[in-house]
Amino acid sequence: MKYLFLSLVAAGLAASGPLAHGQASPTATRLADLQLGGGYTLTRSDYVPNTIRGFSFYGDFDILGHYGIEADFHQAVDPNPDFIVPHNHFSEHTYEIGGRYLRHYNRLSPYVKLLYGRGVANFPAHQIYVQQGLLTYIDNIGYNIATVGGGVDYRLTHRINARADFEYQHWFASDAELPSGLSPSLFTFGVAYHFPARGPGRR
Repeated sequence: MKYLFLSLVAAGLAASGPLAHGQASPTATRLADLQLGGGYTLTRSDYVPNTIRGFSFYGDFDILGHYGIEADFHQAVDPNPDFIVPHNHFSEHTYEIGGRYLRHYNRLSPYVKLLYGRGVANFPAHQIYVQQGLLTYIDNIGYNIATVGGGVDYRLTHRINARADFEYQHWFASDAELPSGLSPSLFTFGVAYHFPARGPGRR
């Protein structure tokens, strides 16, 4: 699965190369660029059949106009109550960091990214019979995850960027809860504050 992630990222980088000739806006003299934002996330969790909703926070630190570091946090919660424990809900929380490559075309900045991190799932309740009687328990388990993704930032103003972002995650798991791992897809629509300065590709 790691090779699939690397292949997809390599394909994205190769596809962005031809666009660079004659279309990218001039790069400013500043060597680093920073933005912090948050968004609304829709998740196909690969565990429950319905789309679950949540939110995200993200930060990007870009250098030399095209290369950057991204950190993401996502939370998505299934609104359907647990059959056994009604106040319990299936949920996914992810913490990721990694690299990204981007280009600038006037107000648009498309990018691809490869991240690694940790995912925590809160599962539906289980019941088993033990010597003392019926035992009810809820698993809350963390797994390592790898992510390939991409999207585009749109410069609304000098300080505000809008974002459409996609992530395909792979959770490395082989336990009773996730015998074949987990492969969620996430779509995020966000807004970020771009710190006021002449960033790469911006005038």
